[in-house]
Amino acid sequence: MILYSTKNKKHKVSLKEAVLKGLPPDNGLYMPEHIPQLSDSFLRSLEHHSFQEIAFEVSKTLIGNYIPEKDLKRIIENSITFPAPVVNLDEQKKVLELFHGPSLAFKDFGARFMAQLMSYFNQGEEKELVILVATSGDTGGAVAAGFYKTAGVKVVILYPSGKVSMLQEKQLTTLGENIEAVEINGTFDDCQALVKQSFLDSDLNKSIRLSSANSINIARLIPQSFYYFEAFKQIKGAKDNVVFCIPSGNFGNLTAGLFAKRMGLPIHHFIAATNANDVVPEYLFSGKYQPRPSVRTISNAMDVGNPSNFARMMDLYGSTWNSIKNEISGYFFYDNETREGVKEVFQKYNYTIDPHGAVGYLALKEYQREHPNTKGVILETAHPSKFIDDMEDILQSKIEIPKRLEILKSRKKHSTKMENNYSSFKDWLLKKY
Repeated sequence: MILYSTKNKKHKVSLKEAVLKGLPPDNGLYMPEHIPQLSDSFLRSLEHHSFQEIAFEVSKTLIGNYIPEKDLKRIIENSITFPAPVVNLDEQKKVLELFHGPSLAFKDFGARFMAQLMSYFNQGEEKELVILVATSGDTGGAVAAGFYKTAGVKVVILYPSGKVSMLQEKQLTTLGENIEAVEINGTFDDCQALVKQSFLDSDLNKSIRLSSANSINIARLIPQSFYYFEAFKQIKGAKDNVVFCIPSGNFGNLTAGLFAKRMGLPIHHFIAATNANDVVPEYLFSGKYQPRPSVRTISNAMDVGNPSNFARMMDLYGSTWNSIKNEISGYFFYDNETREGVKEVFQKYNYTIDPHGAVGYLALKEYQREHPNTKGVILETAHPSKFIDDMEDILQSKIEIPKRLEILKSRKKHSTKMENNYSSFKDWLLKKY
């Protein structure tokens, strides 16, 4: 598998280099030189394959012979260990539950696959690998769980102080061992900028082997494409007009869906659903991309004002506005609308949906007003208990907390507080590693 930088298609690397480095030296993003098609016979027989079998076939088709089949199977078997069930709200609206992994968020799929892949590529290296990751909420917990006690790998998670939920914060600050949490006085975009600047710092990279676990790393996107196939297989009846509605922040999840479609999955349309951080919906409406500082919302994992994966989306479509808006529709909703969405889903369908999923529900509802003959799948990206204060306030009822999350409440938080200053962060890294 050969990959190139979105900023320079002549800069090409192997999958190992792309995964371990995370980011090209020109600050682009790595993209596959070729996205191959799955066979028609495989796509027609999805319902006869297990989730792991689907994941293996998709990854083998993408990666080719770069990783021996027996090793790739072991990577899949160790990472795709929990289900992604589709729940019907009604005939037109369905929910793909992606919160059945250890951190109760969709990012478990990417984090666990990436941990296995990096561990495979890191064999024989004498110098430890230091993974930097910025989180707006769920990424940190998933990466912490996925890489916990992985030999030869240290993880540094940067998160915006006071802007993640209590349980999200406990997930990334209580494990210890090889997991370090850095609490930045700023926004998610500030955290992400510190990570990117670290990768572009040649002096720092001479001293420390750095890699990324954000969706800027191609190893996150490959497994996120798996569950589009798994969801499609579970839809009963005709599948001619299936649309996927993706609550979106950094747009890695939607980009993975675009990969799935390029590989042959007959997805009719994509819906990009955001909160008040509406940079991409605005682009889809006007053709103008205007990144700006993120604003805080109750769907905090989507509080991103300059989504990294927009560059990959542009690369897939050759930066052609007409092409991209024909395949993706964009909608955004404010917190008051999100709250009403949570209530509506509970009252109408007796289903508890988290604030991110509620944004997706509202977007699908709007889309289906104009396109009534479609079946929509909302990606429910996190368990509602991760946002327990807001959820209980909205629904005025108790939210059950899964045991693996409940036990974190009593654990002591450990983090390093830091100002949004690259020089200070760099000095800390050099002293620590």
